[in-house]
Amino acid sequence: MSAMIEVSGLTKTFNKTIHAVRGVDLSVEKGEVVVIVGPSGSGKSTVLRCMNLLEIPTGGDVWIDGVNLVDESTDLDTARAELGMVFQQFNLFPHLTVLGNITLAQKKVRGRSDSEAYQTAMRQLERVGIPEKADAYPRQLSGGQQQRVAIARALAMEPKVMLFDEPTSALDPEMIKEVLDVMLELAAEGMTMAVVTHEMGFARAAADRVYFIDEGLIVESGTPDEIFDNPQHERTKAFFDKIL
Repeated sequence: MSAMIEVSGLTKTFNKTIHAVRGVDLSVEKGEVVVIVGPSGSGKSTVLRCMNLLEIPTGGDVWIDGVNLVDESTDLDTARAELGMVFQQFNLFPHLTVLGNITLAQKKVRGRSDSEAYQTAMRQLERVGIPEKADAYPRQLSGGQQQRVAIARALAMEPKVMLFDEPTSALDPEMIKEVLDVMLELAAEGMTMAVVTHEMGFARAAADRVYFIDEGLIVESGTPDEIFDNPQHERTKAFFDKIL
């Protein structure tokens, strides 16, 4: 297996004083689901956002399918088109229908025709279970439905990797499952995924590997069984004692 994502020596400092990420090495193999967990303010979301250079790393390298995003000669727009990103907030355009939201980037970035973009959008809406919402506007949808549209929008670009930054954090409890179910299905289909989440049930069910990050460093990594049932580091044990 070759790594689809390779992060090495990653650092990120804000305002020259806040060391959010302090030397992180991690990889995600093709078809692998990697889940990143840790306390609030641990740097886990910053690591994820550095993977597509939404945050510009202070130091280190980020390789996506053999392309170093940090290299100044890299065409970032082309490289980013291979990365689907789903955020805490859904970031849907309120003035566009669900279809409009899903077809826009396909046409602008992938250069697809109206009909091809439409067919792809409908296929992805089927995949996330809400094809009947194609003509609705975001304000007419529940939070869970909006997040599923956001996932469909990312999938419509046919990315090599899906990045999820706490995709259920902004949702009411009863809506979390519908989003996690879609993510579990993607994992089962072999999608390469890096996920920052507080949903430990998802991590147990879907992750091939779990990284525990605290204070900008990887404290421990391993399979879900290793991390949840037999953590080796005191900080990992203390974290899970509070939440599990």
